[in-house]
Amino acid sequence: MCGIFGTLAVGINVARAASIDVSGILEHRGPDSHGHWYNEEDDVLLAHQRLAIVDLSPAGHQPMASEGGRYVLVFNGEIYNHLQMRQMLEDSGQVVDWRGHADTETLLACFSAWGVVATLESAVGMFAFALWDKQEKRLTLGRDRAGEKPLYYGWCNAGLVFTSELKALKAVPEFEGEINRDALAIFLRHNYIPAPHSIYKDIFKLPPGHYIHFDSSSLPDAATPVPYWSVNKAVENGGQRTFGATESRAVEALEALLTQSVSAQMLADVPLGAFLSGGVDSSVVVSLMQAQASRPVKTFAIGFDDPRYNEAEYAAVVASHLGTDHTELYVSAKDALELVPHLPSIYCEPFADSSQLPTFLVNKMAKQHVTVALSGDGGDELFGGYTPYQFAPKYWRALSKLPRPVRRAMAAMIARSPAPDKLLKFADVMAARSKEDFYRLMMSHWLEPETIVRNANEPASVLNSPELWPATNSYEHWMMAMETQMYMPDDILVKVDRAAMANSLETRVPLLDHRIIEFAWQLPLHMKIREGKGKWVLREVLYKHVPRELIERPKKGFSVPLGDWLKGPLKDWAECLLDEKRLQTEGYFYPQPIRKAWLQHLNGQRDNSGNLWSVLMFQAWLEAQ
Repeated sequence: MCGIFGTLAVGINVARAASIDVSGILEHRGPDSHGHWYNEEDDVLLAHQRLAIVDLSPAGHQPMASEGGRYVLVFNGEIYNHLQMRQMLEDSGQVVDWRGHADTETLLACFSAWGVVATLESAVGMFAFALWDKQEKRLTLGRDRAGEKPLYYGWCNAGLVFTSELKALKAVPEFEGEINRDALAIFLRHNYIPAPHSIYKDIFKLPPGHYIHFDSSSLPDAATPVPYWSVNKAVENGGQRTFGATESRAVEALEALLTQSVSAQMLADVPLGAFLSGGVDSSVVVSLMQAQASRPVKTFAIGFDDPRYNEAEYAAVVASHLGTDHTELYVSAKDALELVPHLPSIYCEPFADSSQLPTFLVNKMAKQHVTVALSGDGGDELFGGYTPYQFAPKYWRALSKLPRPVRRAMAAMIARSPAPDKLLKFADVMAARSKEDFYRLMMSHWLEPETIVRNANEPASVLNSPELWPATNSYEHWMMAMETQMYMPDDILVKVDRAAMANSLETRVPLLDHRIIEFAWQLPLHMKIREGKGKWVLREVLYKHVPRELIERPKKGFSVPLGDWLKGPLKDWAECLLDEKRLQTEGYFYPQPIRKAWLQHLNGQRDNSGNLWSVLMFQAWLEAQ
């Protein structure tokens, strides 16, 4: 886990200034060492902040040049099968004079021998990288399949810049940082900004599973990201090769894949542990870790004084059964609220998933004990764990029997009544044109962002672009495919990466090994969702290690009492950011609908905390700029 940064054709003085400043800006991503490489002839800069995990010696220092000198690489992440890749090189007759055992060196040797695409297709891991080819004068950027590691790129005048985090762009003296109002609109819908968009104009996220080439002679002509792996292909290939064996064989096959992934991700030259919430996903990861470990695995859980949001007691029971070395931290509302002013610096663009608060705190606690922590993220998207997968098909079947004008009229009646929040939310989506539109509206915070953001045109996303949808055999599988492509990489994995890296902690996600993703899409729906409950096959793996009664309980999620906080201890902070004159002067939002939502929330008419949090996170981020 590290931070990378670089420029191409921005000018020698700009590049030199950036190489000095970026080490301080990205130090949290890699406090162990800093390195930069600049070629004046080709005007290319590569800079790196290192968090040493594998091969702690100087042999792992970056930027790193290949053995023959043709390539120079900066790399963020881990290649879990890099030792096998070394063996493949040697088996093919390649003779490499290895300097150490860093996976960065392995990648360089494979790029030299096989080229970029074949190397990416062979690698198992999480990563973002920039590779300079001296011979072709070509810069290649690449990102892992699931999108665990971030990578932004874009234009500063006619030059190219790239970085792990947007805040590093401030190191480029000529970077203007004009806010992308269209991206702000889609942010208000989803509480995050999906790839390829970013909060800045002319700056983009490289989509997961893609690489992109830039030739120094053709800048600033736009290059196009190229996929080497995609969720859509995994979905469609899985549908064509449905797992036809018995359920017990499916459980055995999944356990074998999970064991393989967990084993590979336990490789580190520094202390390692895992997050444990007591839910299915984290408990599976920890149980398989403990089954392979020679000593108690270090596990970490965070608890809240409010019993509505506290899962620490369940984690403690699972930890006791597995015999882990368990640490828990109970935090008060005061602990979480003290973090709020720091969120704009932790998340380098507006980000409004309020579980960012407990996520940061549990990462901070874990860093006091370990340098690497395994996480259970990914199980909901792959194995049908989210509750909408259970209720959305049922509700849509009932709604679709009514003509749309009738549904619109019913929705208007409900909206005018003092109905409960859940019913009001349901009214918002009753007039959906299709089941896909129903889901999109259900997942939206502000239903019409263009009426909130001035001079904005909300860009298209996967959710409203049928040409980007894979062929699926059920509504549930369609929803899961959408979440895997958008919500998981652009919300869940962003949340985890920034929270961990702000604490100089590496997180790893065993469930997102691409072989597990591909296997999950081969499983029929009834092996995922059964009797109104998701993750059936994953649960069956877990029950081999943990008694069923320790796990079977309603899903709480990793959340905070945001609605109460906005009425109470955060009220003055929010009022300042949502002040009508301030909104009018800044010029990004139409004040009236925001003030209406704020007053509704304060008066208890409706819980608008999710909508308001997105506006507040943008306002706080804007203030920090």
